Amino acid sequence: MSDMSDAPRLEEITADIPAGRNFRLLADIPVRMSVEVGSTQLRLAEIMNLAEGSVVELDRQADELLDIMVNGTLVARGEVVTVNGRYGIRVVEIASTDARMAGLERRS
Repeated sequence: MSDMSDAPRLEEITADIPAGRNFRLLADIPVRMSVEVGSTQLRLAEIMNLAEGSVVELDRQADELLDIMVNGTLVARGEVVTVNGRYGIRVVEIASTDARMAGLERRS
């Protein structure tokens, strides 16, 4: 993790969106962005046995990039940073068009 106190704010980034009608119309649509650290499959009995201090091993190595999802579709990968004492994510790579489209096709 690194400190990103001087990183540009989202408002500064979106100010660069072209003023064309189509982009401005889409810019106001709210979407859900999430970051996936990893996953695992457990039996219900294992979940019921979880207690404070339990550790659940995930399917991802500690040095791997995290998946950045928008509305459940992979759009990028990144690494965790801190911004003014809060977690953030630095985008390291953008997902290929094929990967993004596959996520959309699965949901339709």
